[in-house]
Amino acid sequence: MVNLFSSGAAAALGQGLALGLGLIVAIGAQNAFVLRQGLRREHVGSVVLFCLLADALLIAAGVLGMAQALGERPLLARLMAGAGGLFLAAYAWQALQRARQSSALRAEQQGDGLSRRAALAQAAAFTLLNPHVYLDTVLLVGGIGAQQPPGLRGCFIAGAALASTLWFGALGYGARWLSPLFARPRAWQLLDGLIAATMALLAALLLRQAWLGR
Repeated sequence: MVNLFSSGAAAALGQGLALGLGLIVAIGAQNAFVLRQGLRREHVGSVVLFCLLADALLIAAGVLGMAQALGERPLLARLMAGAGGLFLAAYAWQALQRARQSSALRAEQQGDGLSRRAALAQAAAFTLLNPHVYLDTVLLVGGIGAQQPPGLRGCFIAGAALASTLWFGALGYGARWLSPLFARPRAWQLLDGLIAATMALLAALLLRQAWLGR
């Protein structure tokens, strides 16, 4: 049984949380939809719950599936760590470029209200029909999580899933307070700067792991 208060468990949880937040906090259709539902106070709980559960299941499937694929292939594991490090380095560079530009997240509030079924259908479409979710959540997060020792993979999954829970919960239930903030380009510039630094650090750790094999 894993000691949740051990340094290894805390590190795995923290890495999953940082990676999850770095990838999920972005201007996109799914986030705008969750923010819109929060502003309208319309099926917020159902939409937030669907989004965070979908993320958690995809993360777990990615980590466990990649772990099985890499378990007997140490060279492939090192190559995956290197590829993940390069991807995160590129992601950090993109976030740094976004931090130099002006952009904002706006939630469209016009139109009639949605039924619960329609809201969940739209949430499913924004979540599951986006090809980036499989690249980011299943392949990238799964590949990085699979690098963790077997006993710590659950902590990594929990950290990444916690990132989704915190983010979607904040968007849905804090919409009235967060909407003015996210409408300010300066706030996103600062956030993207923080994301760039976090992704750069994770990239360095992965590239070190790929180089040293541990």
